[in-house]
Amino acid sequence: MSRQLISSGSTFERDIGYSRAVVDGEWIFVSGTTGFNYQTMTIADDVVTQTEQCMQNISAALQQAGSSLSDVVRVTYVLPMANEFQQCWPVLRKYFGNIRPAAMMISAGLADPRMKIEIEVTARKQAT
Repeated sequence: MSRQLISSGSTFERDIGYSRAVVDGEWIFVSGTTGFNYQTMTIADDVVTQTEQCMQNISAALQQAGSSLSDVVRVTYVLPMANEFQQCWPVLRKYFGNIRPAAMMISAGLADPRMKIEIEVTARKQAT
């Protein structure tokens, strides 16, 4: 089995020592992904815009891994403010409404107080 490391180019990956995603055979593990725009290293102020950016970042990582959001089987959402989760639902439904992966939401502090949501996914490449 081959192992491939996927990078978004985020300075966090270098500074902390992790990969945006790891491909291990048919499995793809995408690290907790926040709403940072990695090209500009900026982050929006609101949870809905951050959720949209998270999903774009995750989609880009999956594409680099030869996969897509349709292969996601598990998703974990982490929000410091649990009461903001419902605001994210329309964005999440847009991306996962037909896929419907197993999911969990927890409320916990994140590494940077500007972060309002962090999302991690596990995907399994479909047989071709």
